[in-house]
Amino acid sequence: MMSLYDYLGRAAGPDLGKTVATAAARKKVKFQTRYVNQGGYKGDVMLYPKWFLDEFFGGTNEGRRDNKQMLFG
Repeated sequence: MMSLYDYLGRAAGPDLGKTVATAAARKKVKFQTRYVNQGGYKGDVMLYPKWFLDEFFGGTNEGRRDNKQMLFG
């Protein structure tokens, strides 16, 4: 399970976070939450399976600098 920050290597922001959460709900993907207090953000973040994030962003995102949303944007 990974947060969007873990997956993208940067903060995703609320708009992208909402879009990913909506797509996960539509596909009935199970998620978890984790409390964080880091970098000016304090609160729960959503955690998704890596396979879902790979699918959402159009393939493996590891080692790429281009983190554009591909499938649901």
